[in-house]
Amino acid sequence: MPERTRLHTFLLIAREGNLTRAAEQMHLSQPAVSAQLAGLEQEVGQRLFDRTARGMVLTEAGTTYRAYVEEALERLDAGERAVRALAGLEGGSLSIGGGATATTYLIPSVLGAFHRDFPSIRLFVREQGSQGVAAAVFAGDLDLGIVTLPITGLDRHTLACLRVEAWVEDELRLILPPGHRLRERKTFRWPELQGQPLVLFEAGTAVRSLLDGHIEAAGVQVQPVMELRSIESIQQMVAQGIGAAFVSRYALSEQQPGLYCADGRVLRKLAVVTRRDRTASAAARTFRRRLLGEGQRVG
Repeated sequence: MPERTRLHTFLLIAREGNLTRAAEQMHLSQPAVSAQLAGLEQEVGQRLFDRTARGMVLTEAGTTYRAYVEEALERLDAGERAVRALAGLEGGSLSIGGGATATTYLIPSVLGAFHRDFPSIRLFVREQGSQGVAAAVFAGDLDLGIVTLPITGLDRHTLACLRVEAWVEDELRLILPPGHRLRERKTFRWPELQGQPLVLFEAGTAVRSLLDGHIEAAGVQVQPVMELRSIESIQQMVAQGIGAAFVSRYALSEQQPGLYCADGRVLRKLAVVTRRDRTASAAARTFRRRLLGEGQRVG
């Protein structure tokens, strides 16, 4: 496509009908404007103007071409405005993924503040396990993800394309049904859970794998009675006496802080994941900076 300057020159000559006046408005010499027009006509392969005593008159080809040039320049101008709007966070979208703890307790306040500051950004949040979130970030379905480390189940190439930034450290604490013998305690030891019915996160999730590893290392036998994804569902089942459960400390309150393990706290590290080989949108860059800053406060 001809460079935009020559297209603007073409439209100016068509409007003025005079090379000299067009050159004056562009602050160029008449030969320079003539050269631009000649180059454009050579590229198009048609004479666009007839040089007459009355000035520059569009040929049939020139009249046809003018309509397309005007439309093309309008589209280019609109495209530039849209890009500037994205850069100024006046439009666009932001898609985020994370597990139950992140989407329920950690990012809503950050998202709320972001939405208040940039209401024109369309937001999309997906609750999903860490492996699925990381895979979706790699595929470009999500701009940003929050995962539990380490990320498992992905090949080396996928992992190499991901930027993984430490975010917050979480602790899984034990919550107990009403009347449980350990309920008034602040700590527990793994042998005290021998034969204990547990309401667990679904198999295959990073949190479940972490818990299974601790339970196996402790050599205790527990009774999995339910596998759920929702933290609130797990808490409700515990409240109904179905069994005990492990949930994030962020899901608990000062009045009900849960029990931590006296044999060594059950900790996990959450990280922010983005594509390292892709240019992030202005919305994604801004939200990532805010999220990492928020992690320093809550971690």
